[in-house]
Amino acid sequence: MARRFYSLLFFLCMPLVLLRLLYRAIKAPAYARRWAERFALGGDVRAGGIWVHAVSVGESIAAAPMVRELMRRYPELPITITCMTPTGSAQIRKLFGAQVGHAYLPYDLPWLQRRLLRRLQPRVGIIMETELWPNLVAEAKRAQVPLVLANARLSERSARGYQRVAPLVRPMFAALDWVAVQSQAEALRFVTLGVVREQLQVTGSIKFDFRPDPMLLQQAADLRARWGERPVWIAASTHAGEDEQVLRAHQQVLRHRPDALLILVPRHPERFDAVTRQVQDAGLAAVRRSSGQLPAADQQVLVGDTMGELVLLYACADLAFVGGSLVPNGGHNYLEPAALALPVLSGPHRFNFTEISELLEGAGALQVVNDEAALAVAVQGLLDDEAARRHAGAAGKAVVEDNQGALERLLAGIARFLS
Repeated sequence: MARRFYSLLFFLCMPLVLLRLLYRAIKAPAYARRWAERFALGGDVRAGGIWVHAVSVGESIAAAPMVRELMRRYPELPITITCMTPTGSAQIRKLFGAQVGHAYLPYDLPWLQRRLLRRLQPRVGIIMETELWPNLVAEAKRAQVPLVLANARLSERSARGYQRVAPLVRPMFAALDWVAVQSQAEALRFVTLGVVREQLQVTGSIKFDFRPDPMLLQQAADLRARWGERPVWIAASTHAGEDEQVLRAHQQVLRHRPDALLILVPRHPERFDAVTRQVQDAGLAAVRRSSGQLPAADQQVLVGDTMGELVLLYACADLAFVGGSLVPNGGHNYLEPAALALPVLSGPHRFNFTEISELLEGAGALQVVNDEAALAVAVQGLLDDEAARRHAGAAGKAVVEDNQGALERLLAGIARFLS
């Protein structure tokens, strides 16, 4: 009954959903394209194989090692990856080109999800992290498609949100065939929401299995060498309301280290132009990465306005601030900079990665800063102390290496559905 009411409400709200899509298309024109796929029509859908759903850029990057290994182990099975955003779509094509099928996931109406599953006829569906939709899960169950929730995570805040609509989501969680969860604390939250204990396993985070490409590291070293001898820090995946704080912190750093360079990488590409204007309004000289120009000695900010280059830009820096954490967005992936042996800074809002951030903090690899003043002090202190940077960076890299193996455990669980 709850799902029927949800479907009716979703259907009645479709005009608003489409208006929102049009509104987003004003800032990001890619949202105006490929609408048919959002109704389970068109797209590069490859039937009879493995279906992976990764909602956007972060999930697509996290899924990449798993997808590559599935391609190697099951060359006879086609793989189709769905997502929800144009940036996620661009990332999927950049990672895999035509090696995989790709389309947008349709809106969560029963007949649309049914149409997608009829076209896909997958041997198994793998959903990254916690991108669950009630009708999607119900229709997969009806079609006898096993559903795996991979690299699953569930913050306390998200769990409380799900509890408020328990009659709708409990059947959804109970219908999952296997949940590969990142931590024991999150496993307990999933069980509370209805996941069957026997169908859940703590496998760890596959983000620990991130291994930087040696060729990319060499590219970063070459790029950094062309910038000259200057201290560099990066603020990555920043959100609205956070860029201003980062820029004010950088102004404080510049009073002590006038040659310091900030690499500022906004989380969402539709904000690239606005953030560049913010840099200029702050009285700082900026160069955009997309211009192909090197930052000159009198330019204090490099705006990372390209897609798929975050790891490269991390590797060019001496330390990293991970965004979404000075504003209440819950933080982003701390493991990429840690795997590159960078000291990591985070704001207080890190509920999306609580266990990982606490693990890094406990090892001395991550510092929490509560505001822009504390961020400026932490950046300045680390730029001045090479020994402290090396110690924190080595601690973070050790944490990453000590916790690897989640990918192999995940693949072993998926294999049960493909044998």
